[in-house]
Amino acid sequence: MDLKVVCVLSAILLVALSTLAEGAAAPSRCQCKLAPRERRNCGYPGISAMECRRAGCCFNASVPGVPWCFAPKPRRVRKVCPSDSHIRINCGYPGISALECERKGCCFRSHPAGVPWCFHRRVVEE
Repeated sequence: MDLKVVCVLSAILLVALSTLAEGAAAPSRCQCKLAPRERRNCGYPGISAMECRRAGCCFNASVPGVPWCFAPKPRRVRKVCPSDSHIRINCGYPGISALECERKGCCFRSHPAGVPWCFHRRVVEE
C-alpha cells in the first residue's frame, strides 16, 4: 500500500477514535434531578456547560457553593417482554417449550402465528 494512503487512513482512524472517546452518553433530565447537597463533582473549576455535558455529566449553575458540573444518578433499567409481536427477537428454536425458553431468561408467548414464540427481553429505562 502506498505511504500516502496509509497516512490518510491513519489520520481518519485517529479522528474517529477521538470522536468516539469524546462523546459520552448525555444523562436524562431525571438523572440530573439531585439535591444540591447530593452532587458529586464531575468537572473542574470554570468548566462550561457544553464541556460538562460532553463528558456525560449534569450542569446546573443556579446554586452557589456546590458543584455546578456533577455526576448524574445511575440509569435505572429493567428488562421487559415486549408487547408488540413484530419487534420480537428470536431466543429459541422451533418447538421450544415455555419452560426451556424461560430457563434461558427469555419471554414465551405462543401466539400469534408467524412470529417467534420464545424471544429476548427488551431493556427499558425507568
